[in-house]
Amino acid sequence: MNCAASAKIHPTALISEEAIIGENVVIGPYVIIDGAVEIGDGCNIRAHAVLKGALRMGSGNQVYSGAVLGEDPQHTKYMGEPTQVIIGKDNIFREHVTVHRGTTASWKTIIGDNNFLMAYSHIAHDCIVGNRCILANGAQVGGHCVIADHALLSGNACLHQFVRVGRFALLSGCSVATKDLPPFMVHQGINIVHGVNIIGMRRAGLATTSIEAIRKCYRILYREGLSIPGSCTRMAEDFGHIPEVRELVDFIGVASRGISLATDRMAA
Repeated sequence: MNCAASAKIHPTALISEEAIIGENVVIGPYVIIDGAVEIGDGCNIRAHAVLKGALRMGSGNQVYSGAVLGEDPQHTKYMGEPTQVIIGKDNIFREHVTVHRGTTASWKTIIGDNNFLMAYSHIAHDCIVGNRCILANGAQVGGHCVIADHALLSGNACLHQFVRVGRFALLSGCSVATKDLPPFMVHQGINIVHGVNIIGMRRAGLATTSIEAIRKCYRILYREGLSIPGSCTRMAEDFGHIPEVRELVDFIGVASRGISLATDRMAA
């Protein structure tokens, strides 16, 4: 074991000889660190957490009791290949969060910086999570999903495998997405877009002109009865000079699963 002298390790913790433990790391009672696990400076691993390698995390992460990071993927074709989890810095993993390693499809699951995963939330194999995302209690993310920066999954929200969630998108509590959720949109129920995440955009300091343009694009996309390609063309023509609108149009353009629609549009 390669362990910095400043690390504080409880005597009941079980730590692999392959582990690398940085400066000022705190490892609590009955923690299990199994395999090639690298823990960055200043991390705090609380009682009964389990970290399984190959896993690499940056500095300042907080792992609460009962969390399991880096366990085998829940995939019937996984045959024990040496896949991994890569975690950035300053993330919070609350009680009983689970994050699984990748499969041979990508070989890794990746989580960025400053994310907050609340109790019992789950990130499956081969997922990519950006920065400053929030997964509330019980949020469930299927395999191969991509979650962009500042996205928010409310309590018990679920993502089907291979779904993409755009930047500043918000899934309401107990909602389900089996299609891609465009950036800046608010999702309710099953594949239903309800409006624009204005509060989240304002809190992040996005320009008023950008927010107003996204509101108008929401009406073009979900209220004017145009086709998806027609909506994208109209949005690009009217507001293509605004970066957030270009981001929205580009996201929709590569949505192989389709995108969540509005209630009245689904009925039609």
